[in-house]
Amino acid sequence: MERNLKNVLIISFGFLLLFTAYGGLQSLQSSLHSEEGLGVASLSVLYAALILSSMFLPPVLIKKLGCKWTMAGSMCCYIAFSLGNFYASWYTLIPTSVILGLGGAPLWSAKCTYLTIAGNSYAEKAGKNGKDIISQYFGVFFLIFQSSGIWGNLISSLIFSQDSNKVEISEENLACCGAHDCMTGTTNTTNTTGSAEPSNSLIYTLLGIYTASGVLAVLLIIIFLDQIKSDQAETEKEILEAPSFWSTFLATFQHLKDKRQCLLIPLTMYSGFEQGFLSGDYTKAYVTCALGIHYVGYVMICFAAVNSLCSLLFGKISQFTGRKLLFALATVTNTACIIALLLWKPHPKQLAVFFVFPALWGLSDAIWQTQTNGLYSILFEKHKEAAFANYRLWESLGFVIAFGYSTKLQVYIKLYILLSVLVVSMAMYGVVEYLEAKSSAGTPPDKKKGNVGPLSQETHM
Repeated sequence: MERNLKNVLIISFGFLLLFTAYGGLQSLQSSLHSEEGLGVASLSVLYAALILSSMFLPPVLIKKLGCKWTMAGSMCCYIAFSLGNFYASWYTLIPTSVILGLGGAPLWSAKCTYLTIAGNSYAEKAGKNGKDIISQYFGVFFLIFQSSGIWGNLISSLIFSQDSNKVEISEENLACCGAHDCMTGTTNTTNTTGSAEPSNSLIYTLLGIYTASGVLAVLLIIIFLDQIKSDQAETEKEILEAPSFWSTFLATFQHLKDKRQCLLIPLTMYSGFEQGFLSGDYTKAYVTCALGIHYVGYVMICFAAVNSLCSLLFGKISQFTGRKLLFALATVTNTACIIALLLWKPHPKQLAVFFVFPALWGLSDAIWQTQTNGLYSILFEKHKEAAFANYRLWESLGFVIAFGYSTKLQVYIKLYILLSVLVVSMAMYGVVEYLEAKSSAGTPPDKKKGNVGPLSQETHM
């Protein structure tokens, strides 16, 4: 047990170090590289590469390299993205975004496979239930991993707050912040950021810390993580039975024959839209514009902290409230936030308000993640692989579109799009619930399925 727990902790802290860097960088892309929309374009390309990666790379790499070396190699892809930010241009950031996107899916798949095999291996020796041990391992992993959103953003805010080059934001520039962001498409960094861009020395210091954090993660995995023995039966089963690219590809799209899956596409894409808006548009048009780039980290810490707490809370209480009530809460909260963001004129004197929005967004996002994952697991119990492949595909597509149009449209138009997608999502979700109620009414009580326990969230890159 001690050896297995050691491996779980090594993977957990490796991911913590890696995503401390990536999470902080993602939050800053739209503000740090606003010229010609380079930052959000890189994120759009990154998620497009992730879609391709998730379809065929994981089984191939895990079969050839094993879980340990797949994780180590994939982590190097994240380091490449950090290095690309040192000299950010279309020729450095876009290729490194593609590299990160291609490494994203194998990293998460290798982590899941390793924890599953380790859990089953220990359970077999100890005579315990494999599912219980695996659930414990994932619980330990996410407890440690979720805090990465706090540390990465804290580092960026602490470093950028050292900038002595801050300028007072004029009322004229403040009028350009918020929903009617009149600086969309401009390259004037003083106006679009509300303060002068941080000095190169501070940017390089931050990127140096992020890169070092990624390198430490790789070294931790390479030096301390035990390689899973190839003669273990479970390992052979996991690796040799991995589906081929074409079978995964075909199964993903054949699953669309299920009308419930088609009805859930808008809801799944909305998850990408709403996360993309917060990290790409709210951080730039509201926070950076009115307060300065050094506040982005603090605001995103608020989101990450509330998101983690609410994920834990809603995972527990969903068995008592049911998913419909929680989806209704998320819809009302998100709708209220969108309307308020359309009307609000951000001003530095209203500092608390800048944190209220990400807190409420974190509450809503926790519901979208936990309950949508749970919904897929319950509805498509016999076809989970194809269902979750669709989940990753449509959510990633939501990210691609949200980051793709980020620099082309004004913020208020993006908010109207977000509201429209939310309304369509909930209407179609309502149809799914109606179909389920109708089908379960004709199902004998002994065949009805029970609730599925809390699921691990795989939405992070």
